[in-house]
Amino acid sequence: MRDAVVIGAGLAGLAATLRLAERGRAVTLVTGGLGGLQLGQGTIDVLGYDGDRRVEDPLTAVDSWTGDDPDHADHPYARFSGEQVREALAWLAGVAGPDLLEAPEGLTVANVCLPTAVGALRPTALIPPSMRAGVIRSDREYVFVGLRRLKDFYPDLVAGNLQRQSAPDAGADGAPIRARAVWVDVEARPGEVDTSGVNWARALDRPEARERLCRAIAPQLRDGEVVGLPAVLGLADTGAWRDIAARLGHDVFEVPLPPPSVPGMRLNERLTELARRRARYVLGSRVTGIEGLGDEGGLGLSVRVATAGHDTLIEARDVILASGGLESGALWLDSYGHVTETALGLPVRLPEGVAEDGEGLTAGDYWGADQPLYRTGLDVDDQMRVLDGGGALVDAHVRAAGGILAGATRWHEKSGDGIALASALRAADSILEGEE
Repeated sequence: MRDAVVIGAGLAGLAATLRLAERGRAVTLVTGGLGGLQLGQGTIDVLGYDGDRRVEDPLTAVDSWTGDDPDHADHPYARFSGEQVREALAWLAGVAGPDLLEAPEGLTVANVCLPTAVGALRPTALIPPSMRAGVIRSDREYVFVGLRRLKDFYPDLVAGNLQRQSAPDAGADGAPIRARAVWVDVEARPGEVDTSGVNWARALDRPEARERLCRAIAPQLRDGEVVGLPAVLGLADTGAWRDIAARLGHDVFEVPLPPPSVPGMRLNERLTELARRRARYVLGSRVTGIEGLGDEGGLGLSVRVATAGHDTLIEARDVILASGGLESGALWLDSYGHVTETALGLPVRLPEGVAEDGEGLTAGDYWGADQPLYRTGLDVDDQMRVLDGGGALVDAHVRAAGGILAGATRWHEKSGDGIALASALRAADSILEGEE
């Protein structure tokens, strides 16, 4: 029998697995595919927006989102303090290492604004060192470099949209951000005229490829400019950006591209490799159910996994469901308006005001308020144990974490990473505390 089975290999699943494994527990992680980290930006969002207001101090905002706040009482953050989220961020930065994530400074975590691949400003809390020079400031001038043989990055678009905005430190009436665009034409691989971001990153793992790129860029730079490049500056070599900055004699930063994201892949590969070393990692197998649910007789739980020929049962004392939300297929909306949890058949909580038949789950105004559908998910107590519709425990040994939790519109709030991390560590720690 395993101490725990974790379902899902996104940030929540990997964090829960590593937390339990580092405390000596026997853990099996089961996932149908690779998690969503490689689709992300390689940064960690805690809380970027409260409604339409950009949040500057996410931990203070989390502190205010308590169960006494009617607007946020059902939000996952209502179960956490800002300090608990900060501790979770510090833990992740320590696990990932300083080459991938900068640790929080002191007791505070301030959001910074980074440029996206379309020139928007994106607030986020924890960033890789390769993006530090890209924190937009009013006293800097930026040049964005496009690679002719790489699609999905258009420096004219980035620079043009940034010029229509002011830096966050300049105030609402400040001067526009100073940015311009240049292009270079360099081969990533001989004879290849249309190279993917991943292939560019693999090429730039090699010093000779970095030298070719820098020779093409250097003549177009002006004194004091900060150089923004698409986020393809090495995959295995996480310090490739430093070498490029040294060769150019300019501060350099990466701008994440549409998925798959190279910075996201770096973080995913680091955490996945740690999980493979410290736990059993079962990839490509879908969880189809659970046996022993609600049986408090001490026989434990059996997670049913679809494998070739027949299902396999994995016995465990505890289970953490970290399978994601609607985007991963962990929640399913059928044509009758019913939402179901697809792995273990756990009860789904609908947002307030939505009928049991799904009436009110979606709104007709596409550009209006957030769809209630996005706030569906599992209800949990403060230990992340899953609750039924009446507020009773489904099973004292079944917990949930991450995108499967109800109450958050993660994509709008820019809160998904912080929720995943804080809830995963709380779920793992509650298992550990229950054994003491």
